[in-house]
Amino acid sequence: MSRFLTLDGRRALVTSGTRGAGAATVALFRELGANVLTSARRRPADLPEKMFVAADLTTPEGCATLAKEARARLGGVDILVHMLGGSTAPAGGFAALDDGAWTAEIDLNLMAAVRLDRALVPAMVDEGEGVVIHVSSIQRQLPLPQSTTAYAAAKAALSAYSKALSKEVSPKGVRVVRVAPGWIATESSLELAERLAQEAGTDLEGGKRIIMDGLGGIPIGRPSAPEEVASLIAFLASERAATITGAEYVIDGGTVPTV
Repeated sequence: MSRFLTLDGRRALVTSGTRGAGAATVALFRELGANVLTSARRRPADLPEKMFVAADLTTPEGCATLAKEARARLGGVDILVHMLGGSTAPAGGFAALDDGAWTAEIDLNLMAAVRLDRALVPAMVDEGEGVVIHVSSIQRQLPLPQSTTAYAAAKAALSAYSKALSKEVSPKGVRVVRVAPGWIATESSLELAERLAQEAGTDLEGGKRIIMDGLGGIPIGRPSAPEEVASLIAFLASERAATITGAEYVIDGGTVPTV
């Protein structure tokens, strides 16, 4: 085993790798020597075209396109990181969520991973090795009833699915691991903090405090940086985590208050 953490020569597919923790993961994987392909609906100008596939992963067609391109461009996938996730559901509690809102949350936070795994993991099993990392959320344990009911439920389903997949494919050489972030200081979350600050007549730090208070507090007093989440994912994808499978790793600054 190398003295240093490396992903040298590994073929990695990272979904939603153009912003936030996804972009940080793509950058770190490249720094560690991996050959990386990523996706989103649109390619940012600073990302080389050869590394990117435009695809809407909330649809079966988008997932099929990405899987096909991953096989064509990388010759297969050794590491599959599901960064895609989020919520577009309206606030207002369970009664505000119609069937369309539920379907959208499930397609975004669960089915994209299910479909890509179904397309790409069998080849990992045939080769007898591979790593699948599902990025979940502490919301599966700590849902916010007014705003994240459907998102939290979809992430809870992703977690259960991930555990089942690990039990099936780990004996065949494929590790399946979950990463559950809390609040990450991404571009969009900082924009939210700024908006909340303006509404409350305070500054950015006050806006951040509003978010932290809404989560019940973050003991370390700040959100995780995208690079910190990426570092955890890189470790779990590496040979240094060779006996880790079927487990979930929380990175939330201590937000979840229970054991």
